[in-house]
Amino acid sequence: MNAVFERPSPWQRLRPVFMGFDGPLTVAMLLLAALGLVTMYSAGFDHGTRFVDHGRNMLIALAVLFVVAQVPPQKLQRLAVPLYVVGVLLLVVTALPGLGITKKGATRWLNVGIVIQPSEILKIAAPLMLAWWFQKREGVLRVADFVIAGALLMLPVVLVARQPDLGTSLLILFGGVYVIFFAGLSWRLVLPLLLLAAIGITALVLAGPSICEPGVRWPVLREYQQHRVCTLLDPTRDPLGKGFHIIQGMIAIGSGGLTGKGFMSGTQTHLEFIPERTTDFIFAAFCEEFGMAGAALLFAGFLFLIFRGLMIAAEAPTVFSRLLAAAVTMSLFSYAFVNMGMVSGILPVVGVPLPFISYGGTAMVSLGLAIGILMSVARSRRLMQS
Repeated sequence: MNAVFERPSPWQRLRPVFMGFDGPLTVAMLLLAALGLVTMYSAGFDHGTRFVDHGRNMLIALAVLFVVAQVPPQKLQRLAVPLYVVGVLLLVVTALPGLGITKKGATRWLNVGIVIQPSEILKIAAPLMLAWWFQKREGVLRVADFVIAGALLMLPVVLVARQPDLGTSLLILFGGVYVIFFAGLSWRLVLPLLLLAAIGITALVLAGPSICEPGVRWPVLREYQQHRVCTLLDPTRDPLGKGFHIIQGMIAIGSGGLTGKGFMSGTQTHLEFIPERTTDFIFAAFCEEFGMAGAALLFAGFLFLIFRGLMIAAEAPTVFSRLLAAAVTMSLFSYAFVNMGMVSGILPVVGVPLPFISYGGTAMVSLGLAIGILMSVARSRRLMQS
């Protein structure tokens, strides 16, 4: 008797590919992506093809997300060391005279057939490497292991800071510190550092008028970095120069009021008072048109995304996947917090995009990679349970 086999339908063939995708994380991602497209349509309306390019970048990021989500965390773990080594080597090559591409005084780019920014690789490679290290040291952690992890982290941080790119170096530092903290760093070490940071910030604010006088030079920081901090402390010192960005951003946010001026009705945005209105300062354009109500919706989307990411990390089956998912999630929080704080005038101006909302090809691909990693961890747990 011959057996008869039915040909599987297209959905039956595709179903295994989509199995295990995290529904709540997908909802949060789609909400933020929709807000990003709406905001970019308005902010970039008279800015060439920004809206179309933003949509294209989102599709590319979605493709990256989908591919990475299919890769089990065990394979990502095997990629940790090669990716870290390649990223650090590219940073070294970028720093060599005549090889790196310099724009606006910063040597951050490298031409390898296409122009890339190696520091973007380290945003993912550094947490990957540290998660791999702590996975290898599971059950036998000593103080020396945290010291080695700190050294592995500081190598790319110092290389990026020397480009100079203080904003990106801090983001890499945050991503690595999150891994070290979730790996079991004692609160007895963390609390004194937080206390010192609070004391330093308080002293800086109180001493601002005297240390920001013309001719006063600070050690460690470059001149433009010093100007950014002084501008943060008092933007009105140079309202038409270095303080222009912060002042116009705060005016746009304040003029939006509770409900905003309405879609496509932002005067600060469309009269081009807001600098970089489609990239770093797009949050100001968003608040002007949608007000505090829109900002609350945006905050809720990011908080839900972060909460869901931490839930995925807590339920991860291995040390590596738990540390990686937690670090990726908290890094997304750092990007959102730094960008919104910068535009609102509570943090110095640095080139950090707002995830899902700001225009940027490399940043959007990195975002797709980060969400793909979270999907991979969630998927591996669900497939193990099924």
